[in-house]
Amino acid sequence: MRKRLKRLFAWGLVGLLVLVASGLLLADHLTPKATGAPSHALPVQRDQTALDRELMPLLDRNPGMTGTILVPDGLDAFAARALSTRQAGRSLDLQYYIWKDDLTGHLLLNEIWQAAERGVRVRMLLDDINTKGKDGALLAFDQHPNIEIRVYNPFRNRDGLGRLLEMVQRMWSITHRMHNKAWIADGRVAVVGGRNVGLEYFDASQDMNFRDLDLVLFGPEVQRASDIFDQFWNSEAVVPIAALNSKSERRLEAVMASIREEAHSAEAKAYLERVDSSDSVRRYFLQALEPYWSDRLRIVSDPPVKRDGDRRDGWLIQPILEDLDSAQHKALVISPYFVPGDEGVTYMAKVTRRGVHAGVVTNSLVANDVLAVHSGYSRYRQRMLRTGIVLYETRAEVATESSLFGSSGASLHTKAYVVDDRRGFVGSFNMDPRSIDLNTEMGVFFDDPALGAAVRDIYLELSSPELSYYVFLDGRDRLRWLDAAAEPPQVLGNEPEASRWQRFLVWAMAWLPIESQL
Repeated sequence: MRKRLKRLFAWGLVGLLVLVASGLLLADHLTPKATGAPSHALPVQRDQTALDRELMPLLDRNPGMTGTILVPDGLDAFAARALSTRQAGRSLDLQYYIWKDDLTGHLLLNEIWQAAERGVRVRMLLDDINTKGKDGALLAFDQHPNIEIRVYNPFRNRDGLGRLLEMVQRMWSITHRMHNKAWIADGRVAVVGGRNVGLEYFDASQDMNFRDLDLVLFGPEVQRASDIFDQFWNSEAVVPIAALNSKSERRLEAVMASIREEAHSAEAKAYLERVDSSDSVRRYFLQALEPYWSDRLRIVSDPPVKRDGDRRDGWLIQPILEDLDSAQHKALVISPYFVPGDEGVTYMAKVTRRGVHAGVVTNSLVANDVLAVHSGYSRYRQRMLRTGIVLYETRAEVATESSLFGSSGASLHTKAYVVDDRRGFVGSFNMDPRSIDLNTEMGVFFDDPALGAAVRDIYLELSSPELSYYVFLDGRDRLRWLDAAAEPPQVLGNEPEASRWQRFLVWAMAWLPIESQL
């Protein structure tokens, strides 16, 4: 019996090594090839669509300027996508890392389907790591003559054990993901920022909702968002979903019937009523929104493919480092997943030695939805504090109004920074190795005092005692957390609200060699 088990173990180990070796040697041949016909953003017209006619008077009054609206509220973020889709008459270009199979995902799919029925051309680009089990719905949409769906760095095996084995086989190439988020309507409006599509991103989850941030842009810089989308859409890393799978027509019809039924359900009606009652939505219909106008912002993305050994000249990390290095007075960073590494700690220490106030808001252990990331962050926490960096960790729970969709908790998902109250960035980029080297990321750089002040105010709100703990070292160099919102204020000696089991898991994972994947 023992010999048999040893043989089974040995053959299993050999099989695993062969599987991984084949992935290393044949990675380029294992990845499905791009087979989609090239296509490009449709040219904008002055008055062809409702969005053209709505925005041209504003753009005429602000020549050469791009209008920007900050969207920290989840209901407003859903509305920005839904309303721009309803107004679209020419094209929708959508690019997302996650599109969840839930109420908000279905409501937006229904809006997209209705737009396609009006003749709008729809191109949807999704990262394939999160499409498991969703091919039926995606293929249903792809069958519409005005809709095409493509996936980034896809699996050959669409589900089951084959997909799992492929993940092991391609473990080095499969980790490269498209983390970009963009919703572009008629080439006129672009929604860019940190949000994916799902309940927790749009204040619709009963368990936990994300504190996040988008920018809605309209004006000449939107063309840059369209150019970035085209680069990805036509890249070697992208494959049409129809080339990877097929489903029976009966199943496709059932998928569409289910989505339409949910869009008219009582749950959907209750959520949409909350969206309609939003102050920002009301001000939109009253034409009372006041955007920031600037000619000093730009939408930037990583290239569609980031390979090990490539120069970083065209990568997003380069302008980010240049921005932070230029700080004269302060550099304020908001990053839910914050793993600076040795290089990052050294870099920030150089900034603080110049007398710059460097502050970071990130998730506390209980607020973080990825414990492995917190383990990576916790390894550098004391070193950062010793260099003079100011740390805040957000609470998991805040007081919210009770409702059917009310949040019982919150997790930070905003990715932004501001330098000297005027230069900054809002987008999908986390300050961690994955965003630097593995994922493609996207966002908006700006150099504008009004926008800078607005992002600074978001930082100050997130770092307030009501939303965050202040992290510091006591006289004996021990980590401590100040709960300044308590009456009286309290100093805590362990990760706030975390269980022993959570703390143990983070401690154990900190010893694993996984930092490059965080």
